[in-house]
Amino acid sequence: MTVVMDKPLAARLQELAPSLSPESLYKSGNYQFTFYVDDRLIYQTNLLPGAPAMQQQQTEVNWCRPLIDNQNEGGVWSQFLWSRFMYNGGDSSLTEGKHQLKIEIRPYIKTPEVKVGALIAAGQLELQVQRKPVTDYAGIHISPLKPYAGLEVSSARFDQRRIKELIANIEADVFKHVTSVVVIKNGRLLIEEYFNGAGRDSLHDMRSVGKSFASTMTGIAIGEGYLQSEYLTLHRYYDLKKYERYSVAKDSVSIRDLLTMSSGFDGDDDDPESPGNEENMYPADNWVKFTLDLPMDTVKYHGQWHYFTAGVMLLGSMLDKIVPGGLERYADNKLFAPLQITHYKWQYTPQYAPNTAGGIRMNALDFAKYGQLYQNNGRWKSHQLIPEAWVAKTFSRQRAIAGRDKEYYGYLFWNKTYHVNGKSYEAYYCSGNGGNKIFVFKGLPVVVVITCTAYGRGYAHQQADKMMVEYILPAIIK
Repeated sequence: MTVVMDKPLAARLQELAPSLSPESLYKSGNYQFTFYVDDRLIYQTNLLPGAPAMQQQQTEVNWCRPLIDNQNEGGVWSQFLWSRFMYNGGDSSLTEGKHQLKIEIRPYIKTPEVKVGALIAAGQLELQVQRKPVTDYAGIHISPLKPYAGLEVSSARFDQRRIKELIANIEADVFKHVTSVVVIKNGRLLIEEYFNGAGRDSLHDMRSVGKSFASTMTGIAIGEGYLQSEYLTLHRYYDLKKYERYSVAKDSVSIRDLLTMSSGFDGDDDDPESPGNEENMYPADNWVKFTLDLPMDTVKYHGQWHYFTAGVMLLGSMLDKIVPGGLERYADNKLFAPLQITHYKWQYTPQYAPNTAGGIRMNALDFAKYGQLYQNNGRWKSHQLIPEAWVAKTFSRQRAIAGRDKEYYGYLFWNKTYHVNGKSYEAYYCSGNGGNKIFVFKGLPVVVVITCTAYGRGYAHQQADKMMVEYILPAIIK
């Protein structure tokens, strides 16, 4: 996008608010962008103050910024602008074929009401949209399979043309930053593909996928009697009166509340103003204290689901105190060693407890074995690693997810239903920033792992769903 203006943005903002200083103008205003497709308004947004930089706003009259740069994604504010447009209607508007894209730019300032200035730049472009790459199926090869520790190779048939089309889309960056796709069917390895430099031995940072491991270890600890049940409350393990903002409500917070992300702690990662937002936790030198110091807000939450990373960290740190030898050794003995998972890396809290907030790294096949363990109702080979009753509780709709239609939360697993060719397929799944997923289907003997590094990208989870509905499920179900 190349823009030519007769005055820099700061001068336009000064016209809207003559009494404000340059610093105040920079903190209160920016560009307003309006996107049209085929003369239809699709999206309008006021850029938050802060980017472009102050000096650029004061001096630039001609500037050029990338809207799309797959190799250096997210490096410039304009790329985030384009991503928001695509997320808010652009993706569905730019269908296959010819379109006209028009962009208008105006200045705006908030003081405190929003004032929008006159048009300062506009341009349009004729587009020939090609949503799918032209696929030379003869030149695309599905990777040959070989056994892996604990996983035999499947001889089941699947739609190879559909998987080749998926591979072509990933290689053409239609699906961005995907590093692996693994499918297990009937307990055997059916599909194993790697992209963007990854391979069988690559350790993937699947971020909040690691939260589900806290549920797993809680269930194992209950099964072995180190915890009596998930209904035990925090005051049994922490002297809550020693922490700030004590209230009687804290005494009643249970392990189950943390498993279902429905405690009364004022912590919501989707709310930047929430005191318990995870971004406020990471700089703290004691994450447990940070969490237990938080205020309670039983009126706002009242048992409702709200995404609370610090609560899952607290659950893992509590387990670290309870299980013999600490959580890392216990997880290795009770979970990873029986699954023949030997090469993995925990992240740690500042108190050096395994960080169950997310970030445990494994290769894609080991993550797939973890999913298959749940597909087997907690059984691996001849050993019941997770109590079957715990898997049943985990794979139940404990809480409806706010703002989503017919999506639910179990015990640190998500739940949704996919619809393909007129049929419904319910999945419980682990999910992490960047589009990372482990899907375990109910009524369908299938586990799917998608690893991806699209961290912080608005399209990441949507593209995983699209891969599932348009390619993976249609290829493997009869």
